[in-house]
Amino acid sequence: MNIDILTVIPELLESPLSHSIMKRARDKGLLTVQVHHLRKWAVNEYGQVDDYQYGGGAGMVMMCEPLAKAIEELSADKPYDEIIYFTPDGQTLNQQTVNGLSLKGNLLMICGHYKGIDERIREHYVTREISIGDYVLSGGELPAAILVDAIGRLLPGVLGDETSALFDSFQDNMLAPPVYTRPVDFRGWKVPDVLMSGDHRKIEEWRMDQSMARTKERRPDLFEND
Repeated sequence: MNIDILTVIPELLESPLSHSIMKRARDKGLLTVQVHHLRKWAVNEYGQVDDYQYGGGAGMVMMCEPLAKAIEELSADKPYDEIIYFTPDGQTLNQQTVNGLSLKGNLLMICGHYKGIDERIREHYVTREISIGDYVLSGGELPAAILVDAIGRLLPGVLGDETSALFDSFQDNMLAPPVYTRPVDFRGWKVPDVLMSGDHRKIEEWRMDQSMARTKERRPDLFEND
């Protein structure tokens, strides 16, 4: 998979994409992530990519011209399955959306900043708008890092255990069951006996029961969306 990211602060994406599972995915050649500094397409020699908004009001807006030029130049090199813009009024990101995006070949992500991007870019170029929650951040870089991580770990060959991602929370609209590791007894707090039984059928039944109980208790809305 190839992911391109447009941003005015590329430094914010360096660390999240250079360690742990994302580093493994990139080192294996399973995921290519290129971060592009939007000022490369600035409207003048001062690197301008934003301007005051029409109608007045506080905050700058990212201009049409740099974004349009960047999108068109990058699109000429590879066709994008989705051009994604991160915005509070977008579709709330969930596991099903991540699953679908992980099957794509080429994605372009636009990180807004200031008061956002000119609406005309959203109307004529953006194919999907995504929010990571009902709150406002300083820009789209952190949401981009989150989405890249969520997608990257689903790519075949990235995780050591190919089935691991299938049992994450929100797959099949349920939360993951509790997990335990050594020691069996820590300060009198013991691992459930069923997990020590070696009976795989009973273990799977226990995990399913725990998932359902935890989901009903903590996120009953997931059952309503099923």
